[in-house]
Amino acid sequence: QLDGIAINTLNKGCLSQFSRTADAYRSIAEALSAQRPDSLSVPAAEPRLWTTQRDGEVKLRMEESGLAAEPALTVNQMFVSTVERYGEYTALCWKEGDQQKSLKYKDYYQTCRIAAKSFLKLGLERYHGVGILGFNSVEWFVADIGAILAGGFAVGIYTTNSPEACQYVAENSKANIIVVENHKQLQKILQIEDQLPHLKAIVQYKDELKEKRPNLYTWAEFLELGRDEPDAPLDAIIASQKPNQCCSLIYTSGTTGQPKGVMLSHDNLTWTAYSTAKHVSLTAASQAQEVVVSYLPLSHIAAQMVDIWIAMKIGGVTYFAQPDALKGSLVDTLKEARPTAFMGVPRVWEKMQEKMKAVGAKSSTVRRKVAAWAKDVGLRTNLSKLNHAPVSYHVAKKLVFKKVRKALGLDRCTKCYTGAAPITKDTLEFFLSLNIPLCELYGMSESSGPHTISRHDAFKLTSCGIELPGCKTKLHNKDEEGNGEICFWGRHVFMGYLNMPDKTEEALDAEGWLHSGDLGKQDENGFLFITGRIKELIITAGGENIPPVPIEDAVKEAVPLISNAMLVGDKRKFLSMLLTIKCQVNPDTGDPQDELTPEAVELCRQLGSKATRVSEISGGRDPAVNAAIQEGIKRVNEKSTSNAQRIQKWVVLDRDFSVGGGELGPTMKLKRPVVMKMYKEQIDNCYKDVASPATPDNPLPPK
Repeated sequence: QLDGIAINTLNKGCLSQFSRTADAYRSIAEALSAQRPDSLSVPAAEPRLWTTQRDGEVKLRMEESGLAAEPALTVNQMFVSTVERYGEYTALCWKEGDQQKSLKYKDYYQTCRIAAKSFLKLGLERYHGVGILGFNSVEWFVADIGAILAGGFAVGIYTTNSPEACQYVAENSKANIIVVENHKQLQKILQIEDQLPHLKAIVQYKDELKEKRPNLYTWAEFLELGRDEPDAPLDAIIASQKPNQCCSLIYTSGTTGQPKGVMLSHDNLTWTAYSTAKHVSLTAASQAQEVVVSYLPLSHIAAQMVDIWIAMKIGGVTYFAQPDALKGSLVDTLKEARPTAFMGVPRVWEKMQEKMKAVGAKSSTVRRKVAAWAKDVGLRTNLSKLNHAPVSYHVAKKLVFKKVRKALGLDRCTKCYTGAAPITKDTLEFFLSLNIPLCELYGMSESSGPHTISRHDAFKLTSCGIELPGCKTKLHNKDEEGNGEICFWGRHVFMGYLNMPDKTEEALDAEGWLHSGDLGKQDENGFLFITGRIKELIITAGGENIPPVPIEDAVKEAVPLISNAMLVGDKRKFLSMLLTIKCQVNPDTGDPQDELTPEAVELCRQLGSKATRVSEISGGRDPAVNAAIQEGIKRVNEKSTSNAQRIQKWVVLDRDFSVGGGELGPTMKLKRPVVMKMYKEQIDNCYKDVASPATPDNPLPPK
């Protein structure tokens, strides 16, 4: 049946030059299968819900009705279907210098096929990896999809990875080919080349090669390899692919231990893209093309799902940002692309908030008053969910909201999302007051990205929404307040961790539910609220379980000068906190600088401090700032549910946390174990030669 579908699909115009009988397809597929290296004989028994074998198959979590009953598709089947519908529509847009370039869906698909044939020519074996190491680009997408069509695994590698970390991922995925962006990334692979026995070729997709080496190709040379290759071998491989087989590996940026290779099947990608698009009411290209901007790391499933798979499913346009997007150029790209949907990690929204506050601080008194009035009206109107907004809201919309949206490049954006790390209530309320509701989404690599998403018609502040259609949520081991471990069920749940049966059995229970490790509760309407992370829970010496994030968020809200806050106190007598101050960031490296942000300087002035640098504040050097921090922490402590949850000591560090510094992961999530190691001395000082304070009203002086 699948062979028949493949032939019909190929004959419908996309590949009219190639046509064979189902028997011919089957015989070629069987011949290829027989030659396949590293392959295990597949048992006749029905597949289980999970596997850790690279050529394994899983039982799909199909349901009798609803979205979970939709037919399962391979990546090729979904792509061909899109080409049939939207072949003449623009798929990808990017800039080369000042020139605007684009690619139509039909040409996008053909380029991916050429790349697939090139991979096969270079010796890509079935179920082996193609590592991709570089910033988001057309070549990244084509390499990813080409690897899948050729029967390999698409394997994104974080651009911030060290050579050793690249070596682990390449070896674990048995990468036959690694695609790198430029000379800098190439150097990492050349350093570890002799430790990669499966590696056959390297392709560099940007800039000229600085040196010629055997098995090193430019992107143009790479595509030339497959351009005139016959279609038959590729089509046989495509015809033999099944939706319940692995096609992509996402390596978790684990905070401890080696990263795990999350095996995602064709169905994981194609079905999740379909369900998500339905859930958030994205429009098909035939009605109006959705536009997204690609800038988040593509080695992360959230970026892949939005930029590649959902866009492909609905025939949307993906617009590529510049490599320095997170260092300042993103807003320029947003203004050019004017996306209809935009996903930002919390740090991106926080940076926008800081920038707007800094601009606002320089405005005239009248402008500031108008903006403050408009934001107050906006927040009250949006929070009260008024069916008929008051006249004042419409006035504010015309005077302020439209201008703000245009300045951010979000004037066409009807869907703004935040996810991948916790966001503060302060940031959510700030954007809500500007009539930009940020819809939170929640999920993990192991759920192919999203599990729950807020929508404009299903929105509660600080909730990450309701689950995707066809998915289910269970709260395991609930306490008296209704908090339990969040567990997922659905066709978005991964196949298993490559070659890691023990870790897979930790993540999936006997019934096949995925255990997230996150704590949460659901209200009567099914809205999910994340209340903590099991592994991040601080268990004090007195045995009290304390989720750190709500306390950290409360401190950041109480003291706007603070950039990052990390609660400490595991196995200790009381809680302490590491704090960093809002500072300028080097636009080239992304590293934190000593200079304070304009907003931070303004806040210092209001406190009676003349500080303009972090070094003038850190380590308790500025009495006015110290007093303000202590006052803010006192207010947070007053709202705590128990003595054990009160912060007794704190220290301001010399520099802010960053990705380059190692304290933050690629999606700006705090790497707690790393921070604990890096700042061990400062933490130990908090607990040196002191008894636990008797009362929170008499806190120990900050270090």
